[in-house]
Amino acid sequence: MKLFPRFLLALAALILAGGALLHASAFNKVTAALAASNLVPFATGSLKGLWLADSATCLLLAILFATVAVRPGAASRFVVFLLALIPAATAVFVYTFLGSFIGGHVLLTAAVAAGVAALFRR
Repeated sequence: MKLFPRFLLALAALILAGGALLHASAFNKVTAALAASNLVPFATGSLKGLWLADSATCLLLAILFATVAVRPGAASRFVVFLLALIPAATAVFVYTFLGSFIGGHVLLTAAVAAGVAALFRR
């Protein structure tokens, strides 16, 4: 694989890993805000679970993109493109429900980098 797609995959991995760590680091603040709210326990638990699930998903995608950047044969072009759709879809949900927000920009940037890398692969 050429250098450009590998660079883009590494960039997507770094963006997603950094975003995942920042997102996970805010969990205590979210938990405190939920404790002060009057949400029913199911909604509170759901938000906590989804918060950490998003961080875990981004971190796992970062690991996958980094792996493909280092070992190009680990995934096909089609698989890389499908994986790039995960942060793209998440960005759409962020924009839909939160509006123009840094999280959406981060996810979209990583998705575009990985998607373009997939297109430039052999």
